[in-house]
Amino acid sequence: MPSRKYADGEVVMGRWPGSVLYYEVQVTSYDDATHLYTVKYKDGTELALKESDIRSQSSFKQRKSQSSSSSPSRRSTSRSRSRSPGRPAKGRRRSSSHSREHKDDKKKMIQETTSALQKPSENNTRRYNGEPDSTESNDTSSKLLEQKLKPDLEVERVLDQYSLRSRREEKKKEEIYSEKKIFETIKTTEKPSSKTKELEFGGRFGTFLLIFFLPATVLYLLLMCKQDDPSLMNFPPPLPALESLWEAKVFGVFLLWFFFQALFYLLPIGKVVEGLPLSNGRKLQYRINGFYAFLLTAAAIGTLLYFQFELQYLYDHFMQFAVSAAAFSMALSIYLYARSLKAPEEDLAPGGNSGYLIYDFFTGHELNPRIGSFDLKYFCELRPGLIGWVVINLAMLLAEMKIHNQSMPSLSMILVNSFQLLYVVDALWNEEAVLTTMDITHDGFGFMLAFGDLVWVPFVYSLQAYYLVGHPIAISWPVAAAITILNCIGYYIFRSANSQKNNFRRNPADPKLSYLKVIPTATGKGLLVTGWWGFVRHPNYLGDIIMALAWSLPCGFNHILPYFYVIYFICLLVHREARDEHHCKKKYGLAWERYCQRVPYRIFPYIY
Repeated sequence: MPSRKYADGEVVMGRWPGSVLYYEVQVTSYDDATHLYTVKYKDGTELALKESDIRSQSSFKQRKSQSSSSSPSRRSTSRSRSRSPGRPAKGRRRSSSHSREHKDDKKKMIQETTSALQKPSENNTRRYNGEPDSTESNDTSSKLLEQKLKPDLEVERVLDQYSLRSRREEKKKEEIYSEKKIFETIKTTEKPSSKTKELEFGGRFGTFLLIFFLPATVLYLLLMCKQDDPSLMNFPPPLPALESLWEAKVFGVFLLWFFFQALFYLLPIGKVVEGLPLSNGRKLQYRINGFYAFLLTAAAIGTLLYFQFELQYLYDHFMQFAVSAAAFSMALSIYLYARSLKAPEEDLAPGGNSGYLIYDFFTGHELNPRIGSFDLKYFCELRPGLIGWVVINLAMLLAEMKIHNQSMPSLSMILVNSFQLLYVVDALWNEEAVLTTMDITHDGFGFMLAFGDLVWVPFVYSLQAYYLVGHPIAISWPVAAAITILNCIGYYIFRSANSQKNNFRRNPADPKLSYLKVIPTATGKGLLVTGWWGFVRHPNYLGDIIMALAWSLPCGFNHILPYFYVIYFICLLVHREARDEHHCKKKYGLAWERYCQRVPYRIFPYIY
């Protein structure tokens, strides 16, 4: 098998198909089976070229310098030959007739391609009905047109630039100009395919299993916490009766909570900001009032407690609340997928448009589903689940005091509530920062995010508090102080790294960020190589993991169950880190490789 000559990311000179012209291109990949290089031109066009159609820049420049150093007499001779009036008339007639036939072929091909591209509604109808999409034939036609017209246009541009055009060719200029306008019109009407090619989470089979595995995991964790001995050796835990897992009143309370938060979201308080540009250049508007919603919720909970409302009701029916939230998230996911089938192509998520029902249902088919100005994904990202997490922790604190007849909550429970309250308040105070995350900019809103926001966050993240109610742990003040310091270190890394990143994304030219050094990329953006992002590639993940450990330490070391969150968080962040690595390498190319050489550690310094 012949070895490849050019490496991925290498900048070379590639011959345009059907012409003798070479352009600067970047090698993106190589197919060992066909021995073809996939190269990317400066205008974004990607083509597959043979190795014989590619040359290194150094050899190309060398040949160019040799040709430019040829004698003036030879150039003048060749020029005089091309303009010689003594050419046979027969030859001229043959060339002119050949030219007319060539023009007729071009016009016929242009008409066929234009008519093929004027049927987007039929293509959309076929795609949504499960029939094969006809955009492949459109792409083939436009590529054939591009290959035949572009070389002629480039030659004409060179002739104009160096004034080498003869008078008899001036009439051809108008025809070629009209062909160029048709070519540009066709190119602007065609839309690049946005189908998801690289599937995550094990593809269709993996996402199918996760739809059942995630709810089963939540049920298992909650059942284990209720056991007197929540050891992993006691598997499986005794399963409750199915009728005990559902209660209509509990589901009604959950719906009331959801719409209660939706009402706060719609209140005309807080500033309105624009998100990052979408693929079509449009920017969506978001109202930033999450912290106000938290304050209003705190006032409402305080009022209920003042009137002797038993918040312990949450602890007594915790399993039913989890099942109600799971049922609601499934119903919401079905609605989201059904409405996404009518969404325009440009509104679909880059990572959830594979064409496979189960995969798109899980990852989310539509990027930003909205009902009017109500953004469903943005609302669920921070409101019902995140604020509900704090309310659940408070209910566990009150349940611990009542069950164990304590006048004050335990020090362990206070630490868990305080650390996680800080995390939630920070997220709501810096709500605008979530607009730059992959959850908003890349991932669609499907079962993965709906279940994660409404079930996983409130019912798994509160696992430590739920565990402490049935398994109290006494810790000393020095131990509590050490755990507090650890949490503060993690929070400082998490917050300062995220602030650095978000400020730089919003305004790289901010004078306050002038001390930061960057590696420029071909996309026009820069990669930070100083500050926290010069320490490790994902310092925010490092802070997250340190905080997760601090949240679990107050639960002691009798069982591993409270540390599930730490294990899960490490696995989640390693997966996200791998996804970020793949995405950034594909997006930034050689600049990302330089960044990785500059910053070798991913999350843990000197370890990983």
